[in-house]
Amino acid sequence: MALTSAFTSFNLPVKNVEQSKAFFTGLGFELNPQFPENENSVAIVIGDNLQVMLINQAFFNTLTEKESVDTSKYAQMTIALAFESREKVDEIVNTAVSLGGKLHAEPEYHGFMYHWGFVDLDGHLWAINYMNMDAAQG
Repeated sequence: MALTSAFTSFNLPVKNVEQSKAFFTGLGFELNPQFPENENSVAIVIGDNLQVMLINQAFFNTLTEKESVDTSKYAQMTIALAFESREKVDEIVNTAVSLGGKLHAEPEYHGFMYHWGFVDLDGHLWAINYMNMDAAQG
């Protein structure tokens, strides 16, 4: 059997935990009650067995000896999430922009996949997708 994770959490450094929490809960994500929030971090559920830890930049820097990426200049990764419809993709991206995020490129449609994205308050790239698996397999 292939190696799989029972639970996935990734850490993102943020300038202001409270502002980032408001941004992501404003998008409709919920806090993970199993990970109590504090001044240094908050856990946001983004899928089944999947969360993002929004960690204060100063505290994040204590977790690694490496320099963190300046997101105003560099992209470290794109966080790609899939949702149930093109309309939901549009709703999420438009809401992100209304909450202070920025658009990341123009929407793209590839026959089986609709893709659009935003940049969050701290410069992290989010790809929001709808995948029509019937069209992809056809």
